[in-house]
Amino acid sequence: MYALLLAIIYVAFVSLGLPDSLVGAGWPAMHADLGVPLWFAGFITMIIAGGTIVSSLMSERLTRRMGVGLVTAISVGMTAAALLGFSFSGSFWMLCLWAIPYGLGAGAVDAALNNYVALHFAAKHMNWLHSFWGVGASISPFIMGYAISSGAGWSSAYQSIGIVQAVLVGILFATLSLWRTDPRSKKNTGSVESDEGTQPPSPGHVPLSVALGIPGVLLILGAFFAYCAIESTAILWASSYLVTERGIDTGLAATFAALFLLGITVGRFLSGFVADRIGDKMLIRGGFIATGLGIAMIALPLPTDVLALAGLVVAGLGSAPIYPAIIHSTPDNFGAHNSHAIIGIQMAAAYSGSTFMPPLFGALSSVTGVWIFPFYLAVLVVLGIVLSERLNRRAARGELAVPIAA
Repeated sequence: MYALLLAIIYVAFVSLGLPDSLVGAGWPAMHADLGVPLWFAGFITMIIAGGTIVSSLMSERLTRRMGVGLVTAISVGMTAAALLGFSFSGSFWMLCLWAIPYGLGAGAVDAALNNYVALHFAAKHMNWLHSFWGVGASISPFIMGYAISSGAGWSSAYQSIGIVQAVLVGILFATLSLWRTDPRSKKNTGSVESDEGTQPPSPGHVPLSVALGIPGVLLILGAFFAYCAIESTAILWASSYLVTERGIDTGLAATFAALFLLGITVGRFLSGFVADRIGDKMLIRGGFIATGLGIAMIALPLPTDVLALAGLVVAGLGSAPIYPAIIHSTPDNFGAHNSHAIIGIQMAAAYSGSTFMPPLFGALSSVTGVWIFPFYLAVLVVLGIVLSERLNRRAARGELAVPIAA
């Protein structure tokens, strides 16, 4: 049962990644077909992000009432319906309408699954699961590209992925009983055992105001916001920086910008082999340092572009373990009872950073120039490492809800 449940969770993480890059990959064709300006994509992504933030904050209350398995099934079902709705939309306002369940479905399942894995599975699985998210996020642009180039149109890509999600919904509903055993992890080995009936009754809902008041929570929210701002800004603007400031060929720049995301995916897979040995705290610290090194390589004003291109790959590899390590460390830092509420807020902070910081860079660069790209990222790296290290110091002094795990 353990292996089957874990396999389902891995598939669910792939499904989480599949919709995330569809809008960006298909929008050049979509806006032309719908007869709207290119910049209207921002309305779609903002609606999706808003729904994701709202459902992330509601996830803990919903999961306590319904259970993580049912929340996951319903959330994936909402996403599947939204994707199929996109495929049948012939106007922009219909896309805006379907973007609501698109975002609401994503946030609840993201927080619920991340908390479940943080509580019940070893750190290696958290890294590998997020690597599988990267697999899903990397696959969907290829599906969209094939749909457009083959003449089937962008709508067929949404339809195909919507059908895949619908199949997963059926699997999730058929296996709901697997989620009800409430396994607890042995985090050194990654194995689980059922202790149903031996745990004390779960306390009630943790209100947002209470969760935010827990010592150290604001620090980790700030660090998480900074990391997700780094990731999303690099994905969106790296290619433009290489072309406009380095004079690199457009095709080559796009390839290396894509390698930043590939570096995250590969880096999370590799981190899984060492995560249980070195611990979440070292993964976060080392990740920020390595990301900073990659950004420094990008910024160096050398006559060759090789170092800048390699810096993108290094920054991607460095970024890889930060997200899963922050999530996985939450129960140890703040207590298992508080973890779901805090992870829900972390998801909201993550989507806020991903939503608002890349446009902020765009606004700044319109005044200063795209050359500020590595310096903008460097400020976020410093913010992330300062806040995470302050959390570590408070933990060492015993000032968190529970002592931090070694």
